[in-house]
Amino acid sequence: MHPLVPYLLGEKHPGGKRLTNVQKCIRTCDIDEVGDDTHLIFFEMLGNWSLGDYFKQESVPMSFDFLTKYLKIPVTRLAVTVFGGDGTLPADTQTGRLWHSLGLAHEQIFYCGREDNWWGPAGQTGPCGPDTEIFYDTGSPKCGPDCGPACGCGKYVEIWNNVFLEYNQEADGSLSDLKQKNIDTGMGLERVLTIINGKTNVYETELFFPVMKKLDEISGELGKTIPEKDRRILCEHTRAVTFILGDPKKISPSNTEQGYILRRLIRRMIRLLKKSGLDANYLTELSEIIINQYQNVYPELGENRSFILEQLQKEYVLFSKTLDSGLKKAVKYLSAAGNGGVLSGELAFKLYDTYGFPIEFTSELAAEYGCSVDLDDFRQKFEEHQNRSRQGAAGKFAGGLADHSEQTARLHTATHLLNGALRRVLGSGVSQRGSNITSERLRFDFSFDRKLTAEELEQVCAIVNEATAAKLNVICEEMTPEEAYRSGAVGVFSEKYDNMVKVYTIPGYSREICGGPHAKNTGELGSFRILKEEASSAGVRRIRAVIKE
Repeated sequence: MHPLVPYLLGEKHPGGKRLTNVQKCIRTCDIDEVGDDTHLIFFEMLGNWSLGDYFKQESVPMSFDFLTKYLKIPVTRLAVTVFGGDGTLPADTQTGRLWHSLGLAHEQIFYCGREDNWWGPAGQTGPCGPDTEIFYDTGSPKCGPDCGPACGCGKYVEIWNNVFLEYNQEADGSLSDLKQKNIDTGMGLERVLTIINGKTNVYETELFFPVMKKLDEISGELGKTIPEKDRRILCEHTRAVTFILGDPKKISPSNTEQGYILRRLIRRMIRLLKKSGLDANYLTELSEIIINQYQNVYPELGENRSFILEQLQKEYVLFSKTLDSGLKKAVKYLSAAGNGGVLSGELAFKLYDTYGFPIEFTSELAAEYGCSVDLDDFRQKFEEHQNRSRQGAAGKFAGGLADHSEQTARLHTATHLLNGALRRVLGSGVSQRGSNITSERLRFDFSFDRKLTAEELEQVCAIVNEATAAKLNVICEEMTPEEAYRSGAVGVFSEKYDNMVKVYTIPGYSREICGGPHAKNTGELGSFRILKEEASSAGVRRIRAVIKE
């Protein structure tokens, strides 16, 4: 979403006004729901975009035609939600009427509040607007008289979302009209495949068949049975961690940010394997199935095969030791509780949170010692933890720009200069691994295997400040990716580029393929200063820096 914001604001996109895309997605807020019929951490999202071209009058019929004429989903099995207003903005009755005119009955159209039918902005400011969400009615009975797509009982499964980006959220939270109206839609590939193939859950589709088959072979050879929900989680998490590890950013397990989510998923897998009596490291075998299955479409998986398997092996060895330590701690707690005693929810949650013990496992251990577990207290602690996780998880994979103000545009331009300076000082082998920019500072991740010396950091700063002092114009050109590379441009993710790209040049200092907002002249940046240089993950360093007028 972030790379497209300038074009939603009116800048010309090299691919034109109508775009379609497929993107890899990681949705961290659904970790605890994985194992049901529909929720996934990793999924592929299909999208179509209008950049100031068609709007809701065309978008809604397009979606309806695709679902009913091309995918052959009966109209009677569809339900939609529409923005119902929030006191500031009126209900989107136009979209409701559109759906009705296409053939949906009034009882298939639900008006919901901002929490259900509003999208954005992607950061603190930027394009946003109401949406209409499209659901598949599974045919199961209603959970009550008020049952609808927003109730979450499972009768309705969301498959598509049409966002009407017509507003810009300002820093104070107020809304202003965008100079152009845009469309952004997102459809979940796995859910749609489930429906059109007549399956009851995503794990029955061909996307999961290879890894499910391999897991069944492993457990069958050992004479073990894996509970169905655990079986699903293991297969889903295998796909998710393989794609995270296989990303060009080379994220590795850690105790912070993306690495924390990755570690949590891998350790959950290890725990479930051991729970079913699979004590050896089968993570690499399962991951190789995913690599082989997807590498033709996502070549980065094959290119990073050794890194993926190496990290899974390291984490298995590390957590196996933690698991043994957790067992010793559990025995200590339960011995102190004594026969007939009760293990507090706080200690049970500590075993879960620190050592990865599921509450069922802790309860079984407690029974062996003649104890019980205060499950109500545990659930309360777990719910508190879950709420905190949900509030913070969405930001674990956040990147790009927090907003699209002039200051963040300047800082974004500074990252180009920083990247060029690092390559000049440390060598052309240095490449960008990620960035995050707020209005106060920039954060830049790059490939390098050691801490930078004070002299190297001084050199980097000097080069950036030399460029800002020179007051150079930032030049933008459009060309094919091949032409860009031949001209010496640096690109972060070559496999993601369209047929035409934008190349931003700061003469003598930087030439990069990029779509984000930039300053017009380096003189707008002011003084550049590095605040901190540190390790981000294995083979990746991180710089935090600011610019001051």
